[in-house]
Amino acid sequence: MIRMEIALILILAFVAGIYFSARRRQTALHKTFSALLIVVIVHLMFDAATIYTVNHLAQVPLVLNDVLHRLFVGTMALVLFFFYQYIAILVEEETGKKRTLDLPARIFLVISEVGAMILPITYTETPDGNYSAGLYAYVSYVSVAVYLILCSWLLLANWKRMDNKKKFAIGMALIFEFTICFLQGLHHTWLISGMGITLMTLAFYLTLENPDALRAELTEQKMSMLYLKSQVNPHFLYNTLDTIRIQAELDGDKKVAKLLMRLVDFFRLSVKVDRSMVTLDDELELVEAYMELMCYRYPELFCDYDIDPDLGAVQVPNFILQPLVENSLLHGMKNRGYRGEIEIFVKRAGADMEICIKDSGSGFEEGMKAQIDKMLLHYNKQEAKLDGNSIGILNVQKRIKYLCGRKYGLSYEENSAGGVTARLLLPINKEEAS
Repeated sequence: MIRMEIALILILAFVAGIYFSARRRQTALHKTFSALLIVVIVHLMFDAATIYTVNHLAQVPLVLNDVLHRLFVGTMALVLFFFYQYIAILVEEETGKKRTLDLPARIFLVISEVGAMILPITYTETPDGNYSAGLYAYVSYVSVAVYLILCSWLLLANWKRMDNKKKFAIGMALIFEFTICFLQGLHHTWLISGMGITLMTLAFYLTLENPDALRAELTEQKMSMLYLKSQVNPHFLYNTLDTIRIQAELDGDKKVAKLLMRLVDFFRLSVKVDRSMVTLDDELELVEAYMELMCYRYPELFCDYDIDPDLGAVQVPNFILQPLVENSLLHGMKNRGYRGEIEIFVKRAGADMEICIKDSGSGFEEGMKAQIDKMLLHYNKQEAKLDGNSIGILNVQKRIKYLCGRKYGLSYEENSAGGVTARLLLPINKEEAS
């Protein structure tokens, strides 16, 4: 039996090596899984040690046996708590619902650890093998029951709002653990609890935390960004060049040179696809070049900026502002003959940064706001279409969520005086912003 535990330790050590060597953004979910991996490996070490000691009661001092078994049960309770915590964070990110069971889960963890350390232990010897018993053993039984019930409740209560892949991962993990617990309950001498914990960990790793899967997601997002950048409206290019040609005939060369310079700036900045993150100043320079050309084309269109100068060096996902500004023009200002104003605000929002793109356009058509809210909320379930303008805001939402964390993203609200405001919440990289 101890050979199986050693094999499980080696498997998870290999998984941990791959996991920790992969470059990833340290979100709450990834930090929790990192802690889970470490605690599971430590728990399996105690599991292997207790399998040996409980079957060599005459050779191993009783005190050492007791200490190892208490640490074994204590780390088991901690492992199950981290499983609950991982699933709770996963559900919160998927649904946006706050975690309400964390405090009871922590209190129960403390009670479990105290029980594992002080409750009496006994050992049962049988022809098929030995196992630990006594009141202390109930800590493991109750811990498993409580945390698995909490995890099952989180899954079932949020079933309709969860992504299918995440439902599958959580469901399979719970099935593995329930099955192993049932078999362990029928056959006390099998001592296979470590197998269930390992299978739960692998279920999450292979489906949700695998670096190859995350890299594939990043590649998909980068390809989507490349496509989006290749779809700069050709009419914008043709009409702008035509405006420049007409101006050249009617006026001198200074304005033409200025327009050409802004056009060159726009395309120079828009083709920087080799970096997933750029400075806010770079993003704003691209928007300013674009808006200067549009305001020249439409004399009754104006753009105003209110930017916190201390935030210019903050890193933001590449090419997220211009698609939103263009969306405001096409869906808000176009219906008003491109008469009105676009306002762009950048300010601190607590420890984060908020970017608002406000237009004085015609606002949402009936029912459109609800459609956009749903698309942005369930961004991970949406397939990017290769036509229409929704690819712009959907792509922006997906890249912000992936590159910055699920806490951040894009939302829309209607202005009381008319028009729409696109609101971006982004993290502040303090080292870059200082």
